[in-house]
Amino acid sequence: MTDLRSTENFWSAADVWINKPQVINKRLSGVTETKYRDVDTSGLNHVLSTLLGSSFEISHIFQFLRVDNAIKELDTAGRWCVGVRTIIPKVTKMAECNVMFKEVIIKDIVGHAVTFIPFEEIAGHVTLKSSNIYQIDMKPDEGMFFLHVLRPEQWYSDGIAYPKLSWLRTELLPKLSRWSLESKTCLFKSTLSLIPVEKYSMLYQQLKQKYKDLVKVWPEVTDPQKFVFEDVAIATYLLVLWTEERAGKGTTTKQSFVDLGCGNGLLVHILNNEGHPGKGIDIRKRKIWALYGPSTHLEENAITPSNGFLFPTTDWLIGNHSDELTPWIPVIAARSSYSCRFFVLPCCFFDFCGKYQRRQCTKSQYKEYIDFITDVSTVCGFHAEEDCLRIPSTKRVCIIGKVRRYRQAEEALVEESRSNYIKEREAMSMSLRVSLNLNQCGHDDLDHDDTELNISAPANDWVSGFQLREKTEAVKNCAALPRNFVDAVVLKVAKALLTLTETSNCGDTWNKGGSLSVSEVVDLLDQSTLQTLKKECGGLQTLLKNNHQVFRVEGGRVFIRDWRMHTPAQSSKVTLKRKPAPPGALKTRLCWFFTHHPHGCPLPCEDCAFAHGETDLKPSLKPPK
Repeated sequence: MTDLRSTENFWSAADVWINKPQVINKRLSGVTETKYRDVDTSGLNHVLSTLLGSSFEISHIFQFLRVDNAIKELDTAGRWCVGVRTIIPKVTKMAECNVMFKEVIIKDIVGHAVTFIPFEEIAGHVTLKSSNIYQIDMKPDEGMFFLHVLRPEQWYSDGIAYPKLSWLRTELLPKLSRWSLESKTCLFKSTLSLIPVEKYSMLYQQLKQKYKDLVKVWPEVTDPQKFVFEDVAIATYLLVLWTEERAGKGTTTKQSFVDLGCGNGLLVHILNNEGHPGKGIDIRKRKIWALYGPSTHLEENAITPSNGFLFPTTDWLIGNHSDELTPWIPVIAARSSYSCRFFVLPCCFFDFCGKYQRRQCTKSQYKEYIDFITDVSTVCGFHAEEDCLRIPSTKRVCIIGKVRRYRQAEEALVEESRSNYIKEREAMSMSLRVSLNLNQCGHDDLDHDDTELNISAPANDWVSGFQLREKTEAVKNCAALPRNFVDAVVLKVAKALLTLTETSNCGDTWNKGGSLSVSEVVDLLDQSTLQTLKKECGGLQTLLKNNHQVFRVEGGRVFIRDWRMHTPAQSSKVTLKRKPAPPGALKTRLCWFFTHHPHGCPLPCEDCAFAHGETDLKPSLKPPK
């Protein structure tokens, strides 16, 4: 008896390789596919003859497909499912040549097998690559995947469109097996589902080459590799999207745009360079803005949702990791003009007034937030579409509003719904934040500082609770926390670890302490301390890792650092991650162990990088901040 679940999982795994081969073959950008047709054996013969030409010998392929073994009763229109996919390589030279790499995909629904018949097409002329015909099948009783090749001795590989046979066996088959066991349903669309993948691939390679040198001159503290190529990918997506839009409307005029919360401004720079009129606005100027030149239009300004920030002559509004402006962008677009469209790529979770508060536990926080922004877009009158970008980020789902769901004459009615929706969200946010604040502070502390709630934010004509980010970027890596606060947390955690003394087998009398999980360390701290740490990026873990002198954090557990222990592995990690401290940086801080550990420092004074007492302390050569 066939295991229905195992066969469903087989097809689920096979479809990943058929529809998204770039997931495992990183040298591909993706594929385009024709519509699949259900045929019987005679219909399959007709399809193959039509695609590959009647002069080709089809009989060998039919033997490979085991057509002769087909049960007559099952040889109906659902026996075979056939389609064609075009493979899109990443390599620019291959993509620019006139050869189209295609494969006939034949799904044997009854036999639990999928066969790939590659052929190349040049100016309408078809060449069958019979040496590379292969089949993947599964034996339901065994739950295993098998690879069959028509002519293994003639197999040809270019490492891109035609992978090595050994790669199919050692890389692809294990992945298919794992995917079939996981059988997860993705909550988001496939990547680049709204634009032609082949056009995206070609343009991305061109722009990547054109702007790659920015990595060398990047003046920001952020990772240039990530931010440059991420913005190149986002720009590529928008340029292809807009090209398709112009083609659909029959116009050649390039779309105008405004990037709200443009940050480093690179996306604006690329779009301006590629001929699109527009500008970026951000509350804080970045160092790199000066490198772009006068043709890149960037403006330092605080954006508040109001009638002062409408863009009636702009075609597209962009929100690329726009933080507190994210839910407002569909609103601003809707109110700017009936023809204004938007593209938003949410990252941090903000509501109209402050941080977004979760309301469901059945979804991930990210999925819930994406649904919220989609809901905002719908209420604003847009037909909202989701797509998944190819960027080096876990937050890569964008929401696009190109088309309105109402006629322009109905604007007043829709505007009333928008306004009511925003007022309801504002009231919910304010009520929830006041409630949370009272619960955290208790009834004995009603004279607390309300600045964190920011309830009395400057009023404007759209909403009164909007929280604008600070112009000066706050340091939130625990480095700006009061010294006495950090010292108290370090001492409390260290004392707890020292009480968990592990018995030494080698007569070592120095107390190395035990270990605690991060969650167990959380339980040591009071609510007020945890609330302070929650406002910092990384929270408690960041504080512990910042105090590298005292703690070692590995695998979610916290240990007292023993400076006598330097294994080869640890030494290599230190060498790779951190340059040796210059002589002038030594002994500029007191040794925590000398001062606080019951057995003192495990190292003699001359071997310790930290000062053993005030007399050993040296002045720091580091310039003051």
